[in-house]
Amino acid sequence: MSKIVANSAKQRVLGTWPLILAGLCASLVGIGLARFAYTPLLPAIIAGDWFTASDAAFLGAANLTGYLAGALLAGPLVAHVPAAAALRGVMVLATLTFFACAWPVNFAWFFVWRFISGLSGGVLMVLAAPTVLPHVPQSRRGIASGAIFMGIGLGIAASGTLVPLLLRQGLPHAWIGLGVLSLFLTLVAWTGWPGHAADTSAGPKTIHPVHATTTLRALYTSYALNAVGLVPHMIFLVDFVARGLGQGLDAGAQFWVLFGLGAGIGPILSGHLADRTGFGPALRLAYLIQAIAIALPAFGLGSTWLIISSVVVGAFTPGIVPLVLGRIHELLHSHAAAQKSAWSKATVCFAICQALAAFGMSLLFDHTGGNYRILFGLGAGSLLLALAIDLVAGLVKPRDLKDA
Repeated sequence: MSKIVANSAKQRVLGTWPLILAGLCASLVGIGLARFAYTPLLPAIIAGDWFTASDAAFLGAANLTGYLAGALLAGPLVAHVPAAAALRGVMVLATLTFFACAWPVNFAWFFVWRFISGLSGGVLMVLAAPTVLPHVPQSRRGIASGAIFMGIGLGIAASGTLVPLLLRQGLPHAWIGLGVLSLFLTLVAWTGWPGHAADTSAGPKTIHPVHATTTLRALYTSYALNAVGLVPHMIFLVDFVARGLGQGLDAGAQFWVLFGLGAGIGPILSGHLADRTGFGPALRLAYLIQAIAIALPAFGLGSTWLIISSVVVGAFTPGIVPLVLGRIHELLHSHAAAQKSAWSKATVCFAICQALAAFGMSLLFDHTGGNYRILFGLGAGSLLLALAIDLVAGLVKPRDLKDA
């Protein structure tokens, strides 16, 4: 009898891999390619006289703005359209943006399509994992979530390898090549999405809703601060190596590849850690490790420590995502609708604070005459504050919250 039960459990786990693959394809298309592939395309866009440097920067902002809009739109969208249909449609829309950007008709044309690419990414980020994870056994959700968000890391890695190869054929061919890849991934994911919502009625009920709500608010704040902490590496790492350390653009690009390699394995490692320790402890450890890694460049300790910093921060850039999503599932384990709403709010908080931090740190960098170390210090400080908020929220007892 026990052998039959074990075989049944094994079949359920194996049966979830098409769902997980669909989720990975969604994060790879919506974030990995639609956002991060633009970074290595940017110099070619400017050098090819498609747009000025200023206009190209605005096009990058259009993607971030669209991402925020997509995160806000995802909830109302699935209220009227089945999640599987919405995910298929948005992946098709993201694919169209690559083909549309192969022709620089004018700035407005490009701006609209970069906005739509960001919007697609926001919707996919909010909907993909919460649609898949309820169908995955509880004991495997950490590794499953990590596999889904590994697509982000694969996109970062591809931005340093695949895009330069495509650019050898010219800018239009690069955009078309990304479109073909996106179309292939969309087709791979097409039949993987679940045809119905998972039944969570038999799951345990939330015992302390007030505690969960308060802890969720702390989680939103910590996740937003995590977004701030990632900005120095995401925006200034290559420039810090190339100009700040005087090592040149080639060296800067090598550190970006290291960042991408870390991003490729980060979600799987963080998901595996969460399966062993629980999402709460794993998340606190992630905040602490990130704070140390982000601070390392500020101390000028040499190339070895800078390599470690690049790989570790790269790993947590997508690796923090499954930890936060898993923590939300822990707090709202029997309420699928509440999980999706909470994840949407967390994604919006992350998007807003990352955009504000990017703008604010750029101004600070200019005001301080290009002081990189202040930026890395601020990033590390934001992660320490995130850790402190999470620890304090964990110390508050549910009955004290009821009496409040």
